Amino acid sequence: MTASQRTALVLGGTGRTGALVAQKLIERGLNARTASRRGADVVFDWDDKTTYAPALDGVDRVYLVTPIMRIKFARQTAEFLDLAAVAGVRHVTYLSTYRSDQAPPEVDIRAVELDLARRGSFTHSILRPSWVMQNFSDEHLPLIDGAITVPTGDGTEAFVDAADIAAVAVETLVNPHAHAGAVYAPSGPQSITISEVAGIIASVIGRPVTHNDIDPDVWISGAVKAGIVPADYAVMLRWLTGTIIAGNGSRPNDDIEKVTGRAATSFQDFARRSAAAWALEAAK
Repeated sequence: MTASQRTALVLGGTGRTGALVAQKLIERGLNARTASRRGADVVFDWDDKTTYAPALDGVDRVYLVTPIMRIKFARQTAEFLDLAAVAGVRHVTYLSTYRSDQAPPEVDIRAVELDLARRGSFTHSILRPSWVMQNFSDEHLPLIDGAITVPTGDGTEAFVDAADIAAVAVETLVNPHAHAGAVYAPSGPQSITISEVAGIIASVIGRPVTHNDIDPDVWISGAVKAGIVPADYAVMLRWLTGTIIAGNGSRPNDDIEKVTGRAATSFQDFARRSAAAWALEAAK
């Protein structure tokens, strides 16, 4: 297959990592087709099977991002992968989650990994990133009244930049044979608490920032009642925060440097780059 024929389908193509993956693939000489419900090159909706085949037409590799804010998606993903095999896809890179092998049984993250491992028609790579730094600069964990509200206790996490996750994904898609069967856990270079995150943000915006270590049940029920997440997603929130509370948050590793040849982004560098996201709050 010539370079002009190498086309990657990037699911979640307008999202935090997907948009970056598509951009970097094009810079590396591949065709990248973004797919999403709106605003992408092609329409793709996990709840509309008729969008699967058109998105896959002429594609030989896929950046797989499963439905967000859901815990059950293995069946839909399997149906999509069946069509991918028929369409001639030769490699899939799956955006999973850190410690996916320890996810609650109700959550389909690990099921998708196992499905990929069973398939022989294409190779695969799995990315299991830490919590993403961008959670603090968007609507996931916003700075409100000078506080970051999330139940994590004094636990630490090696928060990772979405750009670094995308960089690893790009390498697996550009040279899939070199990364066939690989499992990478992109992480930041330091394990830090949310209080330390607050301190770093405070130093950037020049205003006090604190960690509101809210009761987990109150935080989760509040998110459900506010319609931020569906009720069944509570098990995912409890697992993600509970892992950090228990002291089992992600730890720094060298996967990013090993795959991309450059060091992982520190939270300090991310905060300086993202200062504008907190500027309005800082001005209150």
